[in-house]
Amino acid sequence: MNAREGSVEDPLATGEPELPWVLVVDDEQRSQDAIRRTLDEDFRVITASSADEARERLLQQPVSVILCDQRMPGVTGVEFLAEVRERWPDVVRIVVSGYTDADDIIDGINSAGIYRFVLKPWAPDHLIGVVRDAVDTQGAHQDLQRLDRELRAGAPVLRRKNAERLRQAQSAFGFDRIERAPGGPLDAVCEMAARFARYDLSVLVQGESGTGKELLARAIHFASPRAGGPFVVENCAAIPDTLLESELFGHKRGAFTGAFEDHVGVFQRAHGGTVFLDEVGETSPAFQVRLLRVLQEGELRPVGSTRAVPVDVRVIAATHRTLEDEVRAGRFREDLYYRLAGVTLTMPPLRERIADVLPIARRLLTEVCTQFGLPPQRLADDALKALMGHAWPGNIRELRNELARAVALSAGEPGVAVVRAAAFSRQVLHGAGSPMRAVESGAGLPAALPAVGTLAQRLDAMEAAILREALLRAQWNKSQVARELGLSRGGLAAKLVRHGLREGRS
Repeated sequence: MNAREGSVEDPLATGEPELPWVLVVDDEQRSQDAIRRTLDEDFRVITASSADEARERLLQQPVSVILCDQRMPGVTGVEFLAEVRERWPDVVRIVVSGYTDADDIIDGINSAGIYRFVLKPWAPDHLIGVVRDAVDTQGAHQDLQRLDRELRAGAPVLRRKNAERLRQAQSAFGFDRIERAPGGPLDAVCEMAARFARYDLSVLVQGESGTGKELLARAIHFASPRAGGPFVVENCAAIPDTLLESELFGHKRGAFTGAFEDHVGVFQRAHGGTVFLDEVGETSPAFQVRLLRVLQEGELRPVGSTRAVPVDVRVIAATHRTLEDEVRAGRFREDLYYRLAGVTLTMPPLRERIADVLPIARRLLTEVCTQFGLPPQRLADDALKALMGHAWPGNIRELRNELARAVALSAGEPGVAVVRAAAFSRQVLHGAGSPMRAVESGAGLPAALPAVGTLAQRLDAMEAAILREALLRAQWNKSQVARELGLSRGGLAAKLVRHGLREGRS
């Protein structure tokens, strides 16, 4: 063993990077010396003159690469390296030989897994490059093995984490999380949706804007066998028809002006999961043809591509229109309608489920307070009455906006943790059937007025409604109401007595 082999300083002690170990096996001393001198600056080189000596060296010192002569006494290089492959499979094996026997090369590849053959006489730069490549190959192989071990060890943990996240998503977006009062009209919708969720049927959800169609679609997804897949939402009304095909089905680079790179569309991103197409009734007949083809064939062709891409998605479509009427009017394709409407569900508007207003309002109030970073607040009795008296033409979206506005106004009052009716907008304070709402909307005399009676009696009813609205908005500050309505405090007090209006009974 030379000085380089036996007395090298510990690289960890000197702070130098550790050099890879290379074993040179050759029965000719001159060949050993030549290879060692060539590799000495970049590698730690140890030598052996026979296969037996090489085995001893391998037992003493793990190496990265073996350079072995093919023709040696006792065994050939390929035979020895075949043994190395069995006992030390991570070592990269290289044959150095002056002979180019084709049988030797084939045998070396098949039995010994030889990385390279280096022919004598070799060039120093070439030999150094071959050994460096071999060391890099071993490092990459070891990294892959380590990653494979880590993945195998971590797979159960990842599966448990994924399963836990899926359970959390199913709990957060399940049918039970669709807020409603027991026995209301939404119960029947959720019950039917839950029954069909497990079957891979397309679903059409109809209902006014803001009724919670996306919430229902998400609950269907997480109750289905596709729950572990993606849920991707696209609002068809928010994108021009010329770009909608690209957004849903993707495009190739250069397909049109501005297509600077490939784009993966919604359907490909949702592969294995669910696509929610909101406001599908707003699409053009030309686009409806392309959508129908994708749904029928189960594959799509990105814009500018000649290759079809298979997709596996469940489609849940939603619209505020009545698609049967759109079909009869010729604005929506009948064949696409039947493809989308495997199951049709209708979300009732909030005005048809007034009992749901309070549970929804309480939940939204909690969400709004959290969003604003405020402590929890509650709804005062007058606020609850005002909410119950409104028709909610904007449905749940309008309700959330009203609560956000009321919380923002109430937050300006120190120590106030109650939302009162005065914080609501004038539209909510007027109520669903109030005289003020009817007069402002031009709807004529509302049902809240007496159907019969003298003009004085019917004017009294309207006056009482106006007083009630003003008092609620002013939180029963009578001086403020008197100024607003142009009355004296005595005149206002007399009217309150005449109409039986007292705080807490409005």
